[in-house]
Amino acid sequence: MQNKNVLETIKESLASCSKGQRKIGEYLLTNYATAAYMTAAKLSETVGVSESTIVRYATELGFEGYPELQSALKYAARRRLTSVQRLELLKDRVGEDALAQSFASDVESIKKTLGGIDKVRFDEFVTALMNANRIYLVGARSSASLAIFMNFYLNVLFDNVQVVHTVIGSEAFDQLFRVKEGDVVLGISFPRYSKLTVDVLDFAKRAGATVLGLTDSKRSPIARTADITLFADNASDTFVDSLTAPLALINALIHEIGRRDPERTAARLGVLERIWAENDVYDNV
Repeated sequence: MQNKNVLETIKESLASCSKGQRKIGEYLLTNYATAAYMTAAKLSETVGVSESTIVRYATELGFEGYPELQSALKYAARRRLTSVQRLELLKDRVGEDALAQSFASDVESIKKTLGGIDKVRFDEFVTALMNANRIYLVGARSSASLAIFMNFYLNVLFDNVQVVHTVIGSEAFDQLFRVKEGDVVLGISFPRYSKLTVDVLDFAKRAGATVLGLTDSKRSPIARTADITLFADNASDTFVDSLTAPLALINALIHEIGRRDPERTAARLGVLERIWAENDVYDNV
């Protein structure tokens, strides 16, 4: 659908809507987070219009159907709602078996991510990392854990990797003052997107670096800045960000880098294994 925010689209359509469609639009603007989890039948019952009016309204907004409108509403909720608001909504949606529901959601995210991967972009992403003079990894908030994990393995494979620490925002720019053409800056961010990560990537782009993005959607501000972007689904109905699919994608990237240069990878791992053995790093149970 269009890149415009769904709530802006709904608001702009009110003036030209029929009476029934205006009732739908006004309800969605006020209750978009709750409506995002309603079936078309439930929404029609709640608003007091026919189900066919709901479906027709979605298509007239520019969506392929009600499921696509519903998806856009969920996206708006994930971007706008606070953790407390998401927790409140969770009370009405999640049953007692939180364990099974959480796992099922993560499995679905991995399936969506794999199905949506552009293999050409994936290969370009790996090539950019392997050809970089220096690699900077940027991830704030919960995405910082992804940057740290990726750094652990990339530091095994390369000598030129640095995590940009984002605890104190202004220091992130200090760590990037040498960034230049030939370097790669990889930004990781998922809703709600870190403004610091977006600003750092803009800074790197102006400096001439190649910008890579790992995010959830083409609507993400990361995707607007990055030269090459890979997408991982992290949809979650809870107040906890799901990083399962993004982590799986990072694993695939690291695996592909190792696969492309197996001799070098094996040599570096061999050195590490010797160091670990000499320093008794692992418990030999």
